[in-house]
Amino acid sequence: MMEYLRTDDSCFENLPDYNFSPNYLSVDDGEGGQLRVHYLDEGPKDAAPILLLHGEPTWSFLYRKMIPILVQAGHRVIAPDLVGFGRSDKPTKRSDYTYQRHVDWITSWLLQLALSDITLVCQDWGGLIGLRLAAENPARFDRIVAANTMLPTGDHKPGDAFIKWQTFSQEVAEFPTGNIINQATTTELSAAVIAAYNAPFPEEKYKEGARQFPLLVPITPDDPASDKNRAAWKVLSQWQKPFLTAFSDSDPITAGGDKLMQKLIPGTKGQHHTTIINGGHFLQEDQGEALADVVVKFIADNGATN
Repeated sequence: MMEYLRTDDSCFENLPDYNFSPNYLSVDDGEGGQLRVHYLDEGPKDAAPILLLHGEPTWSFLYRKMIPILVQAGHRVIAPDLVGFGRSDKPTKRSDYTYQRHVDWITSWLLQLALSDITLVCQDWGGLIGLRLAAENPARFDRIVAANTMLPTGDHKPGDAFIKWQTFSQEVAEFPTGNIINQATTTELSAAVIAAYNAPFPEEKYKEGARQFPLLVPITPDDPASDKNRAAWKVLSQWQKPFLTAFSDSDPITAGGDKLMQKLIPGTKGQHHTTIINGGHFLQEDQGEALADVVVKFIADNGATN
């Protein structure tokens, strides 16, 4: 049974523009215990869901600008916090966090909710997990929007920007969550927004997942996750369902990933791929409303089922 920390609810009071009700499900931790996963569930419950997956080191707060627009368009919107982030439980050992466990935890959560007809919107680690999720459960997914993300296999060297980030994440004495996000946006975040990104982590001991994530990205061909990611790419290379890229114009980490997806994934053909202008790595912060509008149009153009 894993030891874990649970951030006190008081840490999440009075966050700017984040007035959503919390929901929780438990998943097996893989060691005989349970972990609690937090998620938002907004909009009509009988509508086809939009699944918003965040990455490192953010949480569902990242999507607060997009959720009202998507709900207004008539969609059900579901946004979980990955284990180790947000209001979800945070295992206390870095060795507790593996790529496969994150896929397993979110898969368990997805199956418990019995979600289908899903439109996936994924960014950063949301894609590393979400694209695996779609490839391994293709019948549940109708459409995919990839924004500033990739599904690496370790067969190609990562860029210098990622290596610098990885090194920084391991060497910095205090992991500055809110400031990390502020430095990866084109806009200057307010003190209140930076504080909201720090909220899940009242002490350093809550940040083991955030610390470990950069080391879990496959950057060598023999990485533990490489084979499963290659298998996922085999599925994606035959993916005929609508697949849209909506990368931003100012993200050195994932630049060019959209062109690669357009080349390799058949479902990208004929779609109105877009580049979100004046958006950094966390384009949901810089241009959340614009990205939400892109998602709404993409669903409308590709057979909305609700």
